Amino acid sequence: MKFNWKIGGEAGFGIMTSGLTFSKIATRSGYHIFDYTEYPSLIRGGHNTYEVAFSDEEIHSSIWHVDLLVCLNKDTYELHKHRLTSESMVIYDPEMFEIDIDVKKIVVPFNQIKKDEKIQQQMVNTVAVAASIALLGGDLKLLDDMIHEAFDRKGEEVVNFNLRLAAIGHEHITKNGSQLLDVLKPKENPSKKMVMTGNEMFSLASIPADCRHYASYPMTPASSILAILAAWQYDNGMVVRHPEDEISVINSALGSAHAGVRSSVGTSGGGFALMVESLSYAGVAELPVVVFLSMRPGPATGLPTWTEQGDLMFAVHAGHGEFPKIVLAPGDIDEMAALTLQAYDLADIYQLPVIVLSDKYLSESHKDVEKDTIDKMFAEYIPDRGKIVHDTDMNPYLRYKDQEDGISEMLIPGKEGIYYQANSYEHIEDSHTTEDDTARVQQVNKRNRKTATYLKNHFVEPAFYGDPEADTIFVSWGSMKGPILDAMQLLTHETKKGYGFVHFTYLYPLDEQKIREFFAGKKNQRHILVENNSHAQFGQLLRMQTGITFDETLLKYDGRPFWPEEIRDYVLGVKKTDMSAETPITGTEQAVLAKLEEQM
Repeated sequence: MKFNWKIGGEAGFGIMTSGLTFSKIATRSGYHIFDYTEYPSLIRGGHNTYEVAFSDEEIHSSIWHVDLLVCLNKDTYELHKHRLTSESMVIYDPEMFEIDIDVKKIVVPFNQIKKDEKIQQQMVNTVAVAASIALLGGDLKLLDDMIHEAFDRKGEEVVNFNLRLAAIGHEHITKNGSQLLDVLKPKENPSKKMVMTGNEMFSLASIPADCRHYASYPMTPASSILAILAAWQYDNGMVVRHPEDEISVINSALGSAHAGVRSSVGTSGGGFALMVESLSYAGVAELPVVVFLSMRPGPATGLPTWTEQGDLMFAVHAGHGEFPKIVLAPGDIDEMAALTLQAYDLADIYQLPVIVLSDKYLSESHKDVEKDTIDKMFAEYIPDRGKIVHDTDMNPYLRYKDQEDGISEMLIPGKEGIYYQANSYEHIEDSHTTEDDTARVQQVNKRNRKTATYLKNHFVEPAFYGDPEADTIFVSWGSMKGPILDAMQLLTHETKKGYGFVHFTYLYPLDEQKIREFFAGKKNQRHILVENNSHAQFGQLLRMQTGITFDETLLKYDGRPFWPEEIRDYVLGVKKTDMSAETPITGTEQAVLAKLEEQM
């Protein structure tokens, strides 16, 4: 069983709060969830949506078909009715608009309730969520518990008023003859789960990873990490800074890393562009830093609140000159936890930048994760600081000693009688600057040897999911993991055949021999490269690093993630549904655009 609930309304209606509330209710009822939000880059106005797919079995991505659409305004119906079928239900108020297609109509008089109870528009959401719970056979007590969690600190009067609104919405459904379902019926003894986004998991994993300095200038979709860690910093001994710009962000993190503490920064494409000069400084000074890069569509400002995997090649080649770096890309919340811990280790072990690639889809979508699994992972984790030391027997101390593995001992400043430089100039082994050609070659070769050491000791081959003997194999990376896994399930159900999926998380550098051996046994199969960009960037990277190419590529770059149904339809060679981007331009925005045109 899979069910897709969606709510929509004008920005400022409280859509995001309502959606997250529904996600948590579904999870506390014992179901797996995956949710997805859409919102324009506007301070006021515009159309916001939040959809929650829930299921008895693990679910990895959004679903195209909407089973229950909750319309808090007419735009919600008009923009999303093409995702409805005759079996879909629509909660709406006939005072706002009329429904002109064959669906199951569920009337809730939002406007009248708003007038009778003298409430603001945001409070109508409580009525809508409670009505949804009633319609789907859920337990209203779970919503009541969440109301207490949210409002107890504001006093009994506020709590009771919100409980009353929830009761009104619930009773309107149960007492007006609506046909009730049981798809949200609570299960017995559900396991304890957390509902988290990729940004929240990166923030959480940074605590056991012993990150002591996080700096960021707010930039969607990475912004929430700054607020999350700022709220936690006093309990965890972390310094969280919001500097004046991204240049200061990266430089303050590198200063902290030089002083001996684990440091990280968060940004998106435009902010990362401002950081790349200092990324090169980290390369020559051999300073560890973790960069959380959450992608959105470019170029330039592009689509600030939408999603795309468009910055992979930028991340791989960021910075002037040649120096080693590592690029990782989690595919889901669990991988975000594991790879965040690994990123901090790798940055220290190899004394270089490690870039953790996310995107809006992974950064801001919620998924349920088993609390015990994450707790165990964090409890068993022991930081590996490599050759970063508090003391040294080396005399004289050679900060950039030419080592076989390419990694020199990094002494945290403060040792009496030992001095060294960590500037941006080329240097000899003791860190004094130089323009000598022999010393230059020595240091370049030394730094480059880190790559061979990493490939030998820490590179991880891609994971394989599904049937190794399948005729069709998908290849992708990062947040494409969820849509592909769910597409494979759809395909297997419809065709009764197995499918395979090669999922990369360690993106750069790649081990040519290991990757070629990995693909060697799959030569006669149909390989489909699937990416959320227009240039097949990972395909380019694979070709450059390993020589592997693909005859088929499935690309999407309209600002939306892939729907599993799109991947299924491509494989089967059919076009069942128009799944092109739902237009983000609403009536409100059209009026604004028309006004601007008049002024030009």
